[in-house]
Parts: sequence; structure tokens; C-alpha cells
Amino acid sequence: MIDLSPIVIDGHTFLAVSVELPKTNLLVVTSEKGYIMCGALDVGLLNEKLKGRKVIAGRAVGVKTIQELLDAPLESVTYEAESMGIPKGTIGREALLKMI
Repeated sequence: MIDLSPIVIDGHTFLAVSVELPKTNLLVVTSEKGYIMCGALDVGLLNEKLKGRKVIAGRAVGVKTIQELLDAPLESVTYEAESMGIPKGTIGREALLKMI
């Protein structure tokens, strides 16, 4: 099952995407500039192989729901996210608010 739904954080709307896969879920919350995602996100790939794209993204591990993704500290972030003031350890919802 795929679920797309808007979520509002401090008056700003983001898009939450949840995809149920066998034995796991794929979770993403996106703004117009960047996104946070579950452990499936390969930050190393974005930082090294796709560096020229300047992707603004963060990854939280061990999350099973969108709510957990919003509440979790980011385990890793892209170089571009760091340059925007989103260091590793930033809570998901706080990172999104810096991506607007």
C-alpha cells in the first residue's frame, strides 16, 4: 500500500509518503527544498556520487512510522543539509522546518 498525505508543522505543509514493502516500510517527508527519510536513504551516495546535485536530505534509522520519523534524531545528513544548519542529530521535524 502507498499512502501520500499532507502534514502540517508550525503552519507549513509537507508531503508524507509511506510505502509498505515486505518486512519493512519506506518513509519520506518532503518539502520543496529537501527531505528526511528512513534508513533506506543512502546519504553516502548522495554526498559522493551525486554531490553535484546538492541534495538536501537527512536519514533517521529504526523508524517505522511517519510520526517516528518526525520525532527521531537524524543519524546522517548530506553535506548540503549541513551547510543549511541541519547537523547530524537534528530532530526530523526541526530539519524540515529549516528546509522551507
